[in-house]
Amino acid sequence: MRSAQISRNTLETKIKVSLNLDGSGQAKFDTGLPFLEHMLDQVARHGMVDLDIMAKGDLHIDAHHTVEDIGITLGQAFNQAVGDKKGLRRYGHAYVPLDEALSRVVLDISGRPGLTFNVDFVRSSVGEFDIDLVHEFFQGFVNHALVTLHIDNLAGDNAHHQAETVFKAFGRALRMALEIDPRMAGIMPSTKGSL
Repeated sequence: MRSAQISRNTLETKIKVSLNLDGSGQAKFDTGLPFLEHMLDQVARHGMVDLDIMAKGDLHIDAHHTVEDIGITLGQAFNQAVGDKKGLRRYGHAYVPLDEALSRVVLDISGRPGLTFNVDFVRSSVGEFDIDLVHEFFQGFVNHALVTLHIDNLAGDNAHHQAETVFKAFGRALRMALEIDPRMAGIMPSTKGSL
């Protein structure tokens, strides 16, 4: 089973992540950030991963440290759970609409961190959630998951819809990339021989 449990404790946050890449889309959250939890639930359900995240952060200042550190810790858990990467499809992509919004996510479990984030949110917040923190979450994730991730919001005039299509597409692309290809059994999906 491809799974991991990671804890990250700093002066700003205390984060615990449990991740099962071969799950059924079950999720449990206690972060103090309901909008982020709603977005992470999309990743679990559409990615078919089981995800348990507990976070205590300095929310009295703002949500930045907590959101970024959740991304970092989830990335660490992902990197550990994915293992040696043999047999992986490696690449994943998805287009996801939600009413007027449409996003595309393409990823490569490459061993190299890289984020291209083209999302112009139409508002600066959804409720009390600073929408700029979506970028911080994904930057933290890619830096520690060691994946290359391209996120493009192609349409949308509702910031909630824009964000939700991004997270759903991320989950779908992740699911595709994580699949084991029976034709690649035991083979590293790279001409270099390593990822």
